[in-house]
Amino acid sequence: MPDIVPRRRLLLASATTLPLLLATAGCRSSDAFTGPDPLAGRPRPAPDVVTLQAVIASEQNLIELYRTALSGDSAAAGPAQELKPLLAQHEQHLTQLRARLIQPPGTASAPASASPASASPSVSPASASPASVSPSGSASAAAPAPVTLARLRAAEGASAAGLVRRLATVEPALAQLFASIAACDATHVTALGG
Repeated sequence: MPDIVPRRRLLLASATTLPLLLATAGCRSSDAFTGPDPLAGRPRPAPDVVTLQAVIASEQNLIELYRTALSGDSAAAGPAQELKPLLAQHEQHLTQLRARLIQPPGTASAPASASPASASPSVSPASASPASVSPSGSASAAAPAPVTLARLRAAEGASAAGLVRRLATVEPALAQLFASIAACDATHVTALGG
């Protein structure tokens, strides 16, 4: 038993002196942890994530324009055989973009309008499916505006230009994907008669 007593005394002595030593050293818990405050809520997404969400929203808008153009009510429905491969390419682009978006578990998927200010006006959600407002102030869904080949060309050109503008602001791997999609969008302008 004599061995146990000194160990207990040593343990008690160290347990009482450790807080005193930390207090005199000026050590605080906030100094020990320099990361984000876990109680402050979710951190803001990184700039690349915000940019990627905006590009995904723009690509979704292009897909909706093509789907509207392929519907029977559209003015561009005549060259449907030409539009289907272009739509398929945009769906592949969307798949590739979504694969690059990594979100923490429990968060919602990328919003359809992650950054409305960064989307081009010719590819905005309002242009894909406008809503009319009745005199009583309630919005009622109207039939989608007809999508012409000129409107598709303008949307493709705006998408390509927007992607090129973003190249210098994102990491190299994402810039490479954006450049590839921008080149494809530029060839779509030509394929649509531009």
